[in-house]
Amino acid sequence: MTSFVGADGTRLAYSEVGSGPRLVCLPGGPGRASAYLEDLGGLAGDRTLVLLDTRATGHSEVPADPSTLRFDRLADDVEALREHLGEDALDVLGHSAGCLVAQAWAAAHPSRVRSLVLVTPSDRLQGGSREDVAAIRASRSDEPWYAEAAEAQDALSYAGPAQQQALVRATRPFFYGRWDERTRAHAATADTQSSKRAELGFGAGAEQVDVAAMLAALAGLDVPVLVVGGERDALTGVASVSTVAASFPRAETVLLPRAGHFPWVDEPEAFRAAVAAFLA
Repeated sequence: MTSFVGADGTRLAYSEVGSGPRLVCLPGGPGRASAYLEDLGGLAGDRTLVLLDTRATGHSEVPADPSTLRFDRLADDVEALREHLGEDALDVLGHSAGCLVAQAWAAAHPSRVRSLVLVTPSDRLQGGSREDVAAIRASRSDEPWYAEAAEAQDALSYAGPAQQQALVRATRPFFYGRWDERTRAHAATADTQSSKRAELGFGAGAEQVDVAAMLAALAGLDVPVLVVGGERDALTGVASVSTVAASFPRAETVLLPRAGHFPWVDEPEAFRAAVAAFLA
């Protein structure tokens, strides 16, 4: 791991994996360390992946001011990382909640954006409802794990804090396009890679963010944007892909039919091919 210092003095960690031009990678969760991104399905063969541990996650420090954990404030760390790397502009990939940070950074620093790749994005900025998630979950009803996962999902709405972690574990098959040894192992890493402090801080005070101004800035962002989704993504859904893409003047979309919320795990070759072709 290598580190740099944010504007407020918080030391932030990142690792570089692979070879080729840099691609800064922002993890989701929210509040998950970047290790779960792995090499993004072999994308490190085409790019040097700069895997950032956002503040209070992984090897990065906990900030003195908890308000800096909010998603739009995390964008300041992306800009500090750009300056630290000595890059005039960045190609940035965000995953899930990390897409919110990527969009906040792009809106604030449009001249520093070379391209954006938004993978299974949250459409929180765009006011999306994830209304297709229930149908995507129901489409998996013939799989052996479904009954237990669906029961756990229903129980989450009224379970107390002590029960929630176990219930979330039981719902994890919904996050993937398949549920086998590989995806089980990847899902299990969340137990040691997640920061509750960072998760809670990510959306705290979000009502103070000028979302309209942010969306207006993105509508004028004249850079290529790729939005990648998985047709079996029962976490953020499929509709979010087109909703987010519509925020940009030069966006294209890719849907991977057998992938869930982590498409580089479910469909590594297809994911790498789509993203590498876009970045090339």
